[in-house]
Amino acid sequence: MNDKTKFLAYCIEIYRRAKGLTGKQVYLLFVKFGVLNYVIDAYGALHTTGSQYTIDDIDKFIDINK
Repeated sequence: MNDKTKFLAYCIEIYRRAKGLTGKQVYLLFVKFGVLNYVIDAYGALHTTGSQYTIDDIDKFIDINK
């Protein structure tokens, strides 16, 4: 597993905990709004931030893509 894939799994887990969702619910949400690709593409910037910033950034990305 490469660093980007590990980070994506981390993002799914922190988002799941923050929102009280299951892993499957987060995965489906991320697929629906293109978050999986966004996290991989933004890895360079996002992996250096804290978990709350990452959650907030994902929320903003989802809101923009609704």
